[in-house]
Amino acid sequence: MPIILAIETSSETASCALLYGATVLSRESSGVRTHSQAILPMVQELLAEAGISLAQCDAISFGAGPGSFTGVRTACGIAQGLAYGAGLPVLPLVTLDAMALACRQQTGAADVLAVLDARMGEVYWAQYRGAQLVAGPALCAPAAVAPLVTDGPLTACGNGFAAYPDAFQGRAYAAAALTDIMPHARQLAELALDALAAGLAVPAAQAQPLYLRNKIAYTSAERLAINAAKAVA
Repeated sequence: MPIILAIETSSETASCALLYGATVLSRESSGVRTHSQAILPMVQELLAEAGISLAQCDAISFGAGPGSFTGVRTACGIAQGLAYGAGLPVLPLVTLDAMALACRQQTGAADVLAVLDARMGEVYWAQYRGAQLVAGPALCAPAAVAPLVTDGPLTACGNGFAAYPDAFQGRAYAAAALTDIMPHARQLAELALDALAAGLAVPAAQAQPLYLRNKIAYTSAERLAINAAKAVA
């Protein structure tokens, strides 16, 4: 089975995971200001625990977005830096897909609505039937989230419901929303297996974040994180 390293920094929690065989090791760190400093030490811890080198991995996946501008660019830059040094392909994956997978794993739900706080009075959202994306990903005001009608119950997850409770008031699916489910590298590593098998890996230079808002330039902190990743690799 392929060995996958996953990196996720699109929200307040930074995480990384290493999938090898039937084992998934993971680390996480809270505090959005520490993401660029936290990821590389966690990656080194995972590789040391598994007793493998970065070059033994088959691919590096990362949460490409949607999410915070700084967060998705940090994950992309670190993934690129590590991939360049080790000669590995990169798998940019959708953060909402990871949330939906976590929700299915936790609840067994067939129909899932993932809603992530996008700040500025907006949310990112997507709807899934099993592993199939049926609506989104989209960016809109919370009140404008419009999931498709489902035959059975719609299970909701994500911090968007906690961030804008008034906007979702009266919607049946929002009342029991699992607001603690957020993008995590553990699910990204699992999703990466199918993505790698489907031929979705790209060279490091071609890896890009998924933006639903306009692009911005790299910050100084992001450039430092990218250079540090290249140096480690």
